[in-house]
Amino acid sequence: MRFDTIITGGTLVTAMGRTRGDLGIRGERIAAIGRNLASADTNALIIDAKGRYVIPAGVDVHVHLDLPFMGSNSSDDYNSGHRAAARGGITTTIDFAIPYGKESMSQAVDNWFKKAEGIACVDYGFHGTITDHRRHLKELPSMVERGIPTAKEFMIYAAMGWQSDDGAIIAGLEECKRAGAMLMIHAESSSALDLLMARADDPKLKKKYGAKLHAMTRPPYIEAEAIQRAITWCEVTGGKLFIVHMSVGAGADLIKEAQDRGVNVLAETCAQYLVLDDSVFARKDGHLYASQPQIKTKADQKRLWKALRDNTLTNVSTDTCTFTTKQKAIWKGDYSKIPMGLPGLETLLPIVYTHGVLKRRISLEQFVQKCCSDPAKIMGMYPRKGSLDVGTDADLAIIHPKKTIKVDWRKMETNADWSPYQGWDLAGFAETTLCRGKVIVDGYKFVGQNGHGAYVPRKNPGVAGR
Repeated sequence: MRFDTIITGGTLVTAMGRTRGDLGIRGERIAAIGRNLASADTNALIIDAKGRYVIPAGVDVHVHLDLPFMGSNSSDDYNSGHRAAARGGITTTIDFAIPYGKESMSQAVDNWFKKAEGIACVDYGFHGTITDHRRHLKELPSMVERGIPTAKEFMIYAAMGWQSDDGAIIAGLEECKRAGAMLMIHAESSSALDLLMARADDPKLKKKYGAKLHAMTRPPYIEAEAIQRAITWCEVTGGKLFIVHMSVGAGADLIKEAQDRGVNVLAETCAQYLVLDDSVFARKDGHLYASQPQIKTKADQKRLWKALRDNTLTNVSTDTCTFTTKQKAIWKGDYSKIPMGLPGLETLLPIVYTHGVLKRRISLEQFVQKCCSDPAKIMGMYPRKGSLDVGTDADLAIIHPKKTIKVDWRKMETNADWSPYQGWDLAGFAETTLCRGKVIVDGYKFVGQNGHGAYVPRKNPGVAGR
């Protein structure tokens, strides 16, 4: 058997276990798994993975690239964002196509295709976004036909025209069920949040507390109450629900209780919620860390790690929405004006590997499960993505078990001129990344090209390795 590339001598790691062996790649797919494959083919490119882990490349199901938001555009696009993803061992991202004004969901998806086509460095998909349920829910069957079986509703952002009330969420769950889709929810309690923000709309308070007001106006119940309400509507309708970027530990309790009684609800968390706590908002540069929902407490961190271990939480993503220090500076002391979001594609796998596997919070296999295989399963692209099976896309990351790299935004691919993890020593960066058989990271350096990334249609979302 002839191969284009053979990865030799590595430890192959999946969610099910690990084994020593070689991978043979022909074209864009894994063609064989075995021992001593290189002895039968002297013409193939040989990648020596001795002493390394070979894993399915990461899948980040929650990114915002080139997003118009809060008077600015997120600074990472399908060039810089995908270069960052590749260096972090990620070869598939799923972005949210958001309709603006009177646009249809289909028009929004067309707009996002234009952002990616000819520019994307790794593979990509899209989620639909429902900002006007009376119009957009009618489009769900056509979205599913386009390979987009997931749609998102926001429980906040009334001022932007994006908010869905309880009725819209119920209707969304019902229509998604009929169309074979899954509804994704940004869960925060809008009216309670608006009340607390109105009470904090005082120049004296803003001067006294600065960025700390961001956390003070979003106590944990703002998110937990909304999660509970979304679960209720999911249970009533029998639909499929996915809670995005869950940051609050109490939410994990609610999700577990619902799952135990048979409610079809899944939830993700993000890397920043696992390793940062709300003390960041007291820093001089605390405004840089503002996101929605915001970074919570150390107690929330601990509960989220437990939820990953026991499979209450199905995956870790980033919610990447990058803004530079100049963009963030428009807050001028008013926390409500901060462009919300953090960079994260380059550091997702290293954060979870270093603070999860190396600190014995989760196993190596769980790391692969939460960052690679289950995200692909949940979003309807497994086993093409997130797998080391013969016949699947040769999307691979090769990582050294212990080698660390000091995070420095000056040496990263992101357009951000800062990092939430600046100066941190992290293991788990991709020494080598392959996307559909092509080497796009070599020796920790990006060597890929624009336009290599391809659209990945999806189907049958909502199934995880629970």
